[in-house]
Amino acid sequence: MEKLTHAEEETMQAVWRTGEGNVKTFMEHLDDTLPYTTVASTIKNLEKKGYLHSRLLGNTYLYKPAVSEEEYKKKFMGKVVKEYFDNSYKELVNFFVEQKKLSAKELKEIISMIEKGNHSS
Repeated sequence: MEKLTHAEEETMQAVWRTGEGNVKTFMEHLDDTLPYTTVASTIKNLEKKGYLHSRLLGNTYLYKPAVSEEEYKKKFMGKVVKEYFDNSYKELVNFFVEQKKLSAKELKEIISMIEKGNHSS
């Protein structure tokens, strides 16, 4: 799975939110007011990279995700943790605490989520 550019990630976010659609549909879910040709080109690149499937309906191509958002996050978050945090999720959390991006309340919520997850297995 190839890493996406920032523009491709933003476009995939729109695709994941939409499900299946055409270029115009995805444009409605993008923050920027990008030209149609730019979005269409990005969609084609995503298809070439294997992130999208397409089918022709009438004279319009419809696209849908070939890779789930969950799969993408798992693959690339794992890579970030490995490369930047010595393969330690604890170090990742510690980084956010030190940067004051994570509060004690949020940490307690995370612990609660972990404990609930452990009980369900």
